[in-house]
Amino acid sequence: MSLLELNESPQTVVDRLIAFQAIVRDTLMSCRSKQSLHEVSHTTAADTIYTIDTEVDPILESFCEEWGKTTPLVLIAEGMTNQDGQEGNVVFPRGIREEQALIRLIVDPIDGTRGIMYDKRSAWALAGVAPNRGPDTRLRDIRVSVMTELPTSKSAYSDVLWAIQGQGAKGKRVDLRNGSTTDLTLHPSQAETIRHGFASVSNFFPGTKVLSSQLMEYLVDQLLGPADVNRAMIFDDQYISTGGQWYELIVGHDRFNCDLRPLFYKMIGKPEGLCVHPYDCASWLIAEEAGVILTDGWGKPLDGPLDCTTSLCWAGFANHRLRDQIQPLIRKFFEQHGIHSD
Repeated sequence: MSLLELNESPQTVVDRLIAFQAIVRDTLMSCRSKQSLHEVSHTTAADTIYTIDTEVDPILESFCEEWGKTTPLVLIAEGMTNQDGQEGNVVFPRGIREEQALIRLIVDPIDGTRGIMYDKRSAWALAGVAPNRGPDTRLRDIRVSVMTELPTSKSAYSDVLWAIQGQGAKGKRVDLRNGSTTDLTLHPSQAETIRHGFASVSNFFPGTKVLSSQLMEYLVDQLLGPADVNRAMIFDDQYISTGGQWYELIVGHDRFNCDLRPLFYKMIGKPEGLCVHPYDCASWLIAEEAGVILTDGWGKPLDGPLDCTTSLCWAGFANHRLRDQIQPLIRKFFEQHGIHSD
C-alpha cells in the first residue's frame, strides 16, 4: 500500500487540513464575545459537549462533504451523527457504504475546550488521516496529521504543526494580524533529568487527584531523592489538552507528561470516568516524527482503535534517556498497587 491510497498527495492532505483548522480557529476568534460558550449543550458517551463545541460542528461537516466528493472518507469525531441519526462514524459522501471509503479521518476540532471557552489558554484542533482498513483501523495506521493552535483573544500568533509519516514534523507560526508565517523550530528537550524542568502527571479533575499526586511524588523521590520543600526542583503544568501537552514536549518546554487516569480508576475500584480517547491522540504522529516518545503507560507504543470512546493511557518523554529512567518506575508504581499490564 502506498503512503496513502488517495486521489491526491499527502502534502495536499496536509494543506486541506491546515485550511480547515484555520477556519475553525477564525470562527472561534470571531465568536468569543458570546457569553454562552461555556454552557453545556449536551453529553456524549465520551465527554460533555459545550456550546463552543457546537460552533464548529457545521464547519467540520461541510469540510467532509466537500472532501468526500473526490475522496470518500469515514469521519470519526465526537458528537457527529450518521445517516441513522446515531452518534458514530459518518461516511462521506452520504449514502455510500463504509467499506467504499478510501480513508478514515479522526478529528478533535477543539482539544482543550475548558481552557479556551473561558479564554484562559489555547486549545488545539487535531486531525489524523489513515487508510481505511475498516473497524480494525488503529491510531498506528495514521499517515498524516495536523494540529493548529486555537489561541486566546489576547494572542497575536497561532502555531501550526504537521507530519507525514517518515518525513519528520514541521511547523509554522502564523501572525494573526496579517497572515504572515515564520518557520517553527520543533526540538524536544535533550535534558537527561527532570530536575529544574517541567514534568507532570495529569491531575485535572477530582476523583483521581490523590493518586496522580502520589505517582508524581514517587517519581521525584526515586529520580531525585526526598523532595526539598524549600526548593522547587520540578515544575508542574496542568494543561487540560492532550494536544497541548504534546505540543509542550514537541517544542522543548516539557520533559515528561503522562495521563494515566484509567489505571487510577482501577486502583480505586471504580468504573472508568473521564479520560483520554483516540480522537484526543490524533496528533501522535507529529509528536513522534518530532522525536517525542509516546507509550501506553506500560512501555509499549501508544495505540488504540480509531474511535471516540476507547479509554487510553499515555506517557510522553522528550527523549530516550528520560524514557529509560521514568517508564520502569511508572510500571513499578502500579504493580506495587496490584495493577498489572493486560
